[in-house]
Amino acid sequence: MMSNTSFKSKLAYSSGNLSINLFAQAFASYIVFYYVDVLGVRPALISAAMVAHGIVNALLNPFFGHLSDRTSSRFGRRIPYMLFGMVPLAALFTAVWFPIGEGQTLFWYFLTIVLLYDVMFVMVALNYSALFPEMFTTIKERAEVSSWRQMFGIIGMIIGVALPPVLYSNMGWGPMGAVFAAISLIFLVVMVVSSKETKTTRHETIGLWSSLKLTFSNKAFVYFVAGSFFVQFSFALLPAAIPFFTKYVLGATEMGNTYMLGAIFVSAIPCVYIWSRLLQRFGPRHTVLLAAGIYGLAMVPFLFFTSLTGAVIGGVTIGIGLAGLLVLLDVLLSEVIDEDERRTGARREGMYFGMNGFIVKWGVSLQAVVLGLILEATGYVKDAQQSAAAVWGIRSMLSVLPLAAVAIALLFFYLYPIRRSGSAKPEIGHKA
Repeated sequence: MMSNTSFKSKLAYSSGNLSINLFAQAFASYIVFYYVDVLGVRPALISAAMVAHGIVNALLNPFFGHLSDRTSSRFGRRIPYMLFGMVPLAALFTAVWFPIGEGQTLFWYFLTIVLLYDVMFVMVALNYSALFPEMFTTIKERAEVSSWRQMFGIIGMIIGVALPPVLYSNMGWGPMGAVFAAISLIFLVVMVVSSKETKTTRHETIGLWSSLKLTFSNKAFVYFVAGSFFVQFSFALLPAAIPFFTKYVLGATEMGNTYMLGAIFVSAIPCVYIWSRLLQRFGPRHTVLLAAGIYGLAMVPFLFFTSLTGAVIGGVTIGIGLAGLLVLLDVLLSEVIDEDERRTGARREGMYFGMNGFIVKWGVSLQAVVLGLILEATGYVKDAQQSAAAVWGIRSMLSVLPLAAVAIALLFFYLYPIRRSGSAKPEIGHKA
């Protein structure tokens, strides 16, 4: 099946990733700080709410994936959920920045809004991702659209991380949330209006348990999702460790965080185009091995950097490899879905993206556990001169640990059995 989607439609679809990443980054980066440090809610209560948020978010991914795979309507399987969910999603994102009540009441308000937000976010984000392999069916199209998606996604990340201090300082937290929600809603509307589902798609009719068993009997998916888990773990570790690295290892101000994160994200933007071209030339498996190798090796110098300038240069190198992995992960998963269609006779994008989301979510949670254990074990002390052990521990979170995680991911990607053919319909088990 060949797609003839126009460039305008490709760009419009890709722009939806700005909304998804803006919502996700702003929420993940600032919501705990806002409720704990600004509003004064007990940290333990907010931590409990965030644990519930993580569990519910993870479980919703396979649920909505399976549900949308089984949906049949004149508007398609994915678009109805996005149409229904995008306005409530924007409203709930806004509401979480307009707190009601104090103390326990504020905690229950936060928990309620966050769980409702989870429902709408997964409903929209998962179905947006599931459209990708269905709308774009050739390696060339997937490479092109994935690069545009990641460009928009990185812009969303930058807005979500860099702009909040400017906005909440000048207009307050609530108006900041409303502005972000309005921007995101505009891009979601553009994306949905321009998206078109394939009418000939065969729908899944089997039950949830059987679908799960089929999914994990797919060897290509198992290797892919294992590699993806370790990559996502390293992704989560970077922004969490950078503030400790700049403050306690480099002795830099908080602006050092901005410079390092900026170096990573800004350098990644032009590189997504280069990785798109490499993907078309060498195929997904070979290209992801190259991207992961560059990304992993870029971590090594952080064992030795003593200046912010050196760390910023190192951040540029990380951004080069990061861009490749961002472009390639969805392309690899799309190949897995194509192969599954030949086995099962059904297109099950929702279940595959849902289970991928469920599994990699725990990589983000593992990052928080690992970071806390390392700081505790090495004798980290807040706002103090750190011991040599603590400094090494902090360095390891930007070097040894992500490098080890990427090395494991490389092994799984090497074992990934789908080899490139002339289109997005891959061949299985051919030698590289």
